[in-house]
Amino acid sequence: MRDSNDMPGHLIRRFQQIAVAVFHAEAEAAGYDLTPVQYAALAAIYANSGIDQITLAGLIAYDRTTITGVVDRLTHKGLVERTASRRDRRARVLTITREGMNVLEGITPAVEAAQQLMVRGLSEEETQELMRLLRKAISAGNELSRAPLRES
Repeated sequence: MRDSNDMPGHLIRRFQQIAVAVFHAEAEAAGYDLTPVQYAALAAIYANSGIDQITLAGLIAYDRTTITGVVDRLTHKGLVERTASRRDRRARVLTITREGMNVLEGITPAVEAAQQLMVRGLSEEETQELMRLLRKAISAGNELSRAPLRES
């Protein structure tokens, strides 16, 4: 029987735990209260102003039923505005606020530092190989996810 600590699922879960802890530590040290998912949503809204919540969920590979909570928190923080769509009154469109742009710009160095810390035990070549393999595995398994990534 295989050691459960040496299975892909376990190692991926551990790496996710490390990634989230590093992100939180770097963001907090820089003076920001933002989760990795909130950061991803804010960056996607900035890059795709006027998108609806369902599209946002697809762009960041996040569950459609829980994206509302993420947007609620960003709205409550004053980083995003949610308004009724002119095309579909049932849909809500999202735009980043001036404060949201300031936060996105300000937190970027901390996010970049976090990315470096996550792979600090790897050489540059190993980091590139890890990224290549992660992209390959994720691409092959994307449709197996409850929240598949949807390209814009």
